[in-house]
Amino acid sequence: MKDPESNQQTLHTNTHLLQSLLDSIPQTQTFKGKWSLIKTKLISLQTLLSDLSDYTATNPLSLDLLASLSDTLSDAVSLSQTCHSPSPTNGKLKTQNDVDSVSAKLDNHIHDFEVIIRSNILQENVVVFSSVSTSNRESVRAESRNLLTRLQIGTTESKNSVLDSLLGLLQEDDKNVLIAVAQGVVPVLVRLLDSSSSLEIKEKTVTAIARVSTVDSSKHVLIAEGLTLLNNLLRVLESGSVFAEEKSCIALQVLSHSKENARAIGSRGGISSLLEICQSGTPSSQAIAAGVLRNLAVVEEIRENFIEENAILILLGLSGTGTVLAQENAIGCLCNLVSGDVNLKILVAREGGIERLKNFWDSAAIVKSLEVAVQMLSNLAECQLIAEVLVLNGFLSRVFGVLNCGVLGVRIGAAKAVYDLGFNTKTRKELGEIGCIPPLVRMLDGKAVEEKEVAAKALSNLMVYAGNRRIFRKEERGIVSAVLLLDPLIQSWDKKYYVSILASLVHSKKCRKQMVASGACVYLQKLVDINVEGAKKLLDSLGRGKVWGVFARP
Repeated sequence: MKDPESNQQTLHTNTHLLQSLLDSIPQTQTFKGKWSLIKTKLISLQTLLSDLSDYTATNPLSLDLLASLSDTLSDAVSLSQTCHSPSPTNGKLKTQNDVDSVSAKLDNHIHDFEVIIRSNILQENVVVFSSVSTSNRESVRAESRNLLTRLQIGTTESKNSVLDSLLGLLQEDDKNVLIAVAQGVVPVLVRLLDSSSSLEIKEKTVTAIARVSTVDSSKHVLIAEGLTLLNNLLRVLESGSVFAEEKSCIALQVLSHSKENARAIGSRGGISSLLEICQSGTPSSQAIAAGVLRNLAVVEEIRENFIEENAILILLGLSGTGTVLAQENAIGCLCNLVSGDVNLKILVAREGGIERLKNFWDSAAIVKSLEVAVQMLSNLAECQLIAEVLVLNGFLSRVFGVLNCGVLGVRIGAAKAVYDLGFNTKTRKELGEIGCIPPLVRMLDGKAVEEKEVAAKALSNLMVYAGNRRIFRKEERGIVSAVLLLDPLIQSWDKKYYVSILASLVHSKKCRKQMVASGACVYLQKLVDINVEGAKKLLDSLGRGKVWGVFARP
C-alpha cells in the first residue's frame, strides 16, 4: 500500500488535472456541445473527490479508482488542447471518437465513486469482538460489503476477480450465504447478469445465484427479483456453457415453484430449452432440468406447451435412462402432466410408461424415492383400462409392500392407489387377500388428516367385497377408529367414507353394538343435521328409535 503522503499526492494530482481541464474547456473550438457536457460531469467529480478526501490515506479501493481517474483526466486535458483548434490534427472523426470515449469513462468514474461513497465502505473499520464466532461473522459481513462494492465498479477484469473471491466466500458455509444475502448480494448479482456481456462473468454470476438458491431461507430473495432474473437465466439456457446451463437450472428450480414464474418460463420458450437439456445435457443437468419441468407441469395453463414440444416421449426416455434423480423428476413431471387427462395417460401407457414405472419402483434404493412412483401409479389407475394392465404387471403386491412404510407421502400415495386399483370385485378380493386391510385400518389412527381420509376412502371401496368385511372385523381398532372419525369436530373433508365403512358392517349384531358403544349415534345425528350422505340410513340401521330416546337431543 502507498504511504499516506503519496496517497494525498494522488488526490492532489487529480484535483489539479480536473481544474486544468475545466480551465481548458472554454477555449475549445471543436465539439463545444460535447465539451460542455463533460464540464457538467467534471463538476460532479469535484464534489465526489471532496467527499473522498478523508479516506484516501487508508483505503486501497479508493486509491485504485483515483489512479484510474488520473489516467482519464490526463488524456482529457491533452484532448481538450487538441480541440482548441477548429481543425484537430487527428481529424474530426477520430477526435470525436476520442471525446466520446473520455465522456463515457467519466460516466464510469462518477458511477464508481458514487457506489463506494453510498456503500459507506470507506468509513468502516472492522470491529474485533472477544467472541471468536461473533468476530468471524463481522469479518464475513465486512468482506461481503467490500466484495459487493467492488462488483459494482471497475473493469470487467476486476469484476471477474471479485466474483472468484465472492464464490469462495459463498461456498465456505451456508451462514456466509445468509450474511451476503443480508448485505444485498442478490440484487447486485442480478444487475451484473443483466448488464455484463462477458460470458465468463455471466457463468460465475449464475454460479453465485445458484449457490444462493440452495439455502432455503434465501430463496424468497431470488423470487423477489421477478422477471429480470428469470429472463436472464433463460438466456443462459439458450446460449450459455454446459456448466452455466446447469447452474441456471438450479436457480430456475427454485423460481419455478411460483405459478407466476412458471407461466413466464412457459411463455418465454423455457420448456423447449429444458427439454433439450433433458435429451442432450450432462447427467446432472438432465436431472435438474427435469426438476424444473416437474414444477412447471403443475400449472395447467402451460401444459399445452409440453404437448407441442413432444415432452411425453422425451420424459419417458429420460425416466428409463437417466440418473435416479433424473428418473424421479421425469416421472414426477409426467405424473403432473397426465393428471386429469385420460388421453395422455393412455399415451404414457402405450409408449412404455408402465414398464418404466415398474423398473424405477423395483430399483429404488430408498422408500422415500417411491413417493412419486405411487402418485404416478394412482394417477394411471384412475383409467380402468390402464388399471387392468397395472394389475397384470404385479402392482397390487407392490402397493401392499409400501402401505406399512414409514414415509407418510408414500403411504398416502399407496392408499390412493389401492382405491383406484380396487375397480372390480376380483381386484378388491386380491387386495384384501394380500393384506391391505390391516395397514389401512392403522392409517385411520394416523396423525395427518390426509392419511386418515385416503385410508377411509380405500377401505370404503374394499369393503364392497364381503370377504374384506370379515378381515376388517378382526381388526380390534377398526370400528372404534371409524366411529371416532365421524365426529364433526374432527377436521375432515368428507365424512361419507367413514359412514360407508360402518354401513357395510351394520348387518353384524356384534358390530352394531360396538358402534353404539363407541358413540356412533350421537355423531351420526349431527351428520344427519348437515346432510352427510348415508348418515340417516346408518343411524336408522343402528336402531335410532330404541336407542336415541335415552339421550337428550342436542
